[in-house]
Amino acid sequence: MSFRFRGGANASSGMGVADHCKGTFLELQRKKAHRYVIFKIDDKKNEVIVEKTGNPAESYEDFTLALPENDCRYAIYDYDFVTSDNCQKSKIFFIAWSPATSRIRAKMLYATSKDRLRHELDGVHYEIQATDPTEMELDVLKERVY
Repeated sequence: MSFRFRGGANASSGMGVADHCKGTFLELQRKKAHRYVIFKIDDKKNEVIVEKTGNPAESYEDFTLALPENDCRYAIYDYDFVTSDNCQKSKIFFIAWSPATSRIRAKMLYATSKDRLRHELDGVHYEIQATDPTEMELDVLKERVY
């Protein structure tokens, strides 16, 4: 079995990160082309790939509904907000979604591969680990930025 590594390998998981993951993240970060990006691990290719993107008009609810109820994912969410002095700001969240109902093998794989993807995504402001929807409600994001 051969593995494709990009930008160095994570010895703990041997997981690669597909080139388009970083490009899609940069589209969100620099061009505001996406509201969110959902990543998944492709078992056949042994690498992280982009599963879905959300257009800039989509809501946080649209984003959370796009995550699978019983499987792990990584996600980036571009959170726009207005500060107390009326300035428009944006912060990028990395969310490691690992629902309690997902398979043990998936939880292990996503846990050991997370740092490899995070290393590729330069410019994330906050990270959230969520095992159920209440741990990543919009109020949780608001609390982090204020």
